[in-house]
Amino acid sequence: MKPIFLDHASTTPIDPAVAEVMSEVLRGELGLGNPSSSTHAYGRDAAAAIEAARADVAALIGARVDEIVFTSGATESDNLALLGVARGRADRGRHLVTARTEHKAVLDPVKQLEKRGWQVSWLTPDRDGRIDPAAVDAALRPDTQLVSIMHANNETGVVQDIAAIAATCRARDIFLHCDAAQSAGRLSINVDSIGVDLLSISAHKLYGPKGIGALWVSPRVRPWIEPLMWGGGHERGLRPGTLATHQIIGFGRAASRVREQRESDARHVEALASRFRSGLADLEGLRWNDHPVHRLPGLVSLSIEGVGHHALALDAPAIRTREVGKGEEQAIAAGQLAHLRRQPSRR
Repeated sequence: MKPIFLDHASTTPIDPAVAEVMSEVLRGELGLGNPSSSTHAYGRDAAAAIEAARADVAALIGARVDEIVFTSGATESDNLALLGVARGRADRGRHLVTARTEHKAVLDPVKQLEKRGWQVSWLTPDRDGRIDPAAVDAALRPDTQLVSIMHANNETGVVQDIAAIAATCRARDIFLHCDAAQSAGRLSINVDSIGVDLLSISAHKLYGPKGIGALWVSPRVRPWIEPLMWGGGHERGLRPGTLATHQIIGFGRAASRVREQRESDARHVEALASRFRSGLADLEGLRWNDHPVHRLPGLVSLSIEGVGHHALALDAPAIRTREVGKGEEQAIAAGQLAHLRRQPSRR
């Protein structure tokens, strides 16, 4: 029996068109030149192709082309956003706000800042997994420099009210970072409309290659963010290193694919999710961990009372998911166990 890959919350398979365009770059002359080498046509052609891909990525989130900084993925983007702003704003205050349900790409850098003397207000979601904008407002202080709240949870699929949280932050002149790695391939995003200041995305979560992502940096933040590395001034001084032409072009093609197929993809995966839910409706002890309304299309999170995490890992010969960790309440989302204790789930 052919295995079924159900772990799209962790990574998506690369789209054939993306793989093909990357292969063409690697086999052809476009992959020869260093995009920083403007003295010859090979370098200039590579640079032009990268800027075209940058435009495609910017269009995915409604941003300007010159506001996109390419990174190795959302983890690096999160680190650059958090640690970069912390460096740039440390003399103004050392307090930030985030949620306990963030991805470890946010949690771990924040914990590092705690070790360096920053104070952190840790927010807990409500029983449906959402962060109350009023709770964010209550946590803000005169010395708060940054708030980091993800757009959609990678384990439960719960979508946060980022626009309301952004309005609260903007009223206090505080920067808001948003990890949108999980949502960029599934939801329509416009950075101006939702009002964030920094936004992280990753190609491999939207049918692109692994190892490439981006951080959107708003003009408001640009004077206040410092690089984490030095060595060439690439990416407008924020991320040094020779750009990987084939990966960036693949990222751009994947971003274009999302814009073209997002709505049809959403309808398809929601139909599958509905069928899956219906099939489990009569299962005794079943609890749904996702939000009834504010959730990503196609991402299903559930737990079953009295059933351990290994039994829920779905690691049978015909179904391949990745190994999961341990927790008091087992919450499986596409084969992934929730990394924290959540509030009581809905039946």
